[in-house]
Amino acid sequence: MPGRTTSFLRLLAATLVIGSGTGRVASLWFRELNAEAVASMLVGAVYLIIGIGLCGQSRFTLFVAVAVSAIISTLLLYQQPFAAMHPAQQAAVAVDGITVLCCLAVLWQMHKPAAD
Repeated sequence: MPGRTTSFLRLLAATLVIGSGTGRVASLWFRELNAEAVASMLVGAVYLIIGIGLCGQSRFTLFVAVAVSAIISTLLLYQQPFAAMHPAQQAAVAVDGITVLCCLAVLWQMHKPAAD
């Protein structure tokens, strides 16, 4: 069963990251084009690349997903508290948190030695 669980968690993380990246890129159509919007679009492009990588089997992508998601959500939380954020920003922070947890669980499962 650990193989199925890790595959499910990895696919869940990939789906969340790809959805978050698509949302960040699509936000360009709903707001004014400025430096903040372009930065969000670039972060979205990075998320899309990470999401595609999570569909594979590389451990490196898991580490990158944990690092990028944690850094982006920390930067968002540093700018303003969670309760004061717009619901879309709250959702982005929540998705990043779930992604970090999923990727860490997959890394933990891959790290554990197989039972004899």
